Amino acid sequence: MNRSDPLLAVDAPSLYFRAYFGVPESAARTADGEPVNAVRGFLDMLAALITRRRPARLICALDHDWRPAWRVRLLPSYKAHRVAPTGGEIVPDTLVPQLPVLLDVLSALGVPAVGVAGYEADDVLGTLATRQAGPVEVVSGDRDLFQLVDDDHPVRLLYVGRGVAKLEDCDGAAVEQRFGVPPAGYADFAALRGDPSDGLPGVPGVGAKTAARLLQRYGDLAGLVAALDDPRSGFAPGLRARLAAARDYLAVAPTVVRVARDLDLAVEPVRLPTAPADPGRLMELADRWNLAGSCRRLVDAMALGAGGSGGTDGTGSGVEPVEPA
Repeated sequence: MNRSDPLLAVDAPSLYFRAYFGVPESAARTADGEPVNAVRGFLDMLAALITRRRPARLICALDHDWRPAWRVRLLPSYKAHRVAPTGGEIVPDTLVPQLPVLLDVLSALGVPAVGVAGYEADDVLGTLATRQAGPVEVVSGDRDLFQLVDDDHPVRLLYVGRGVAKLEDCDGAAVEQRFGVPPAGYADFAALRGDPSDGLPGVPGVGAKTAARLLQRYGDLAGLVAALDDPRSGFAPGLRARLAAARDYLAVAPTVVRVARDLDLAVEPVRLPTAPADPGRLMELADRWNLAGSCRRLVDAMALGAGGSGGTDGTGSGVEPVEPA
């Protein structure tokens, strides 16, 4: 396998949460009434992505720690609003049992999924985007991953914040047009602006336009903070005071936002499978969880995406149809 073959690196939590809320439970249940909407939606989104992007290699990134302690030590508010009263992340009760099913299906398909203890899926994706030879296409609805875009490597973000059907293919120019800063400046930008979805407070009174303007003028956050002590630096008095009051926060927030890029990954991307790794197991899972249609669409998409015949070579998709529940 040539490491320079196009890689599709998928933010699995981003997709399965979107699938869970995007597909009604009533529309995706087993014969026993168990919801499988997140699994079915995820598989269908992955099939659509493979059909559209035709990657040569594929891997899914997982959250092994959705709120790493090292980030919380730096910024206690980090994702604090998403902590359940009993600890752990607030996750819908009917989503939790679907995740092992999804991992079982991916394993039977031969699609690798990797996480690292103490790190988020974002960090796995950051490592893949940095270490894997390009082109790399990262799929996520997480804005923090705009920082991974790199036209030279190249790395693009396939942003699915509005869904896979409205995917936004983002290069460096798209990031700069969207935020007013290049991808390398996104962490500083997010620290200044804040991000309520991650518990990042930002600097009071500094919105997106002001954050971009400050970084354009001072280059980066370090240059901006250094300029606060220069009376000739041109800050309006009120803005200077707000930024000065936020020094301690600005010293740590960019580190919280920046993804790790040097993790030891136990699993590497694989060439896009042309057939399920374990057809028998996949058929069993498809039957048990009423996923035959989604599994068949994904297997056929993988065969076509990898230059196969889409199941017309006599082997088929490896998934027999089952009656809907």
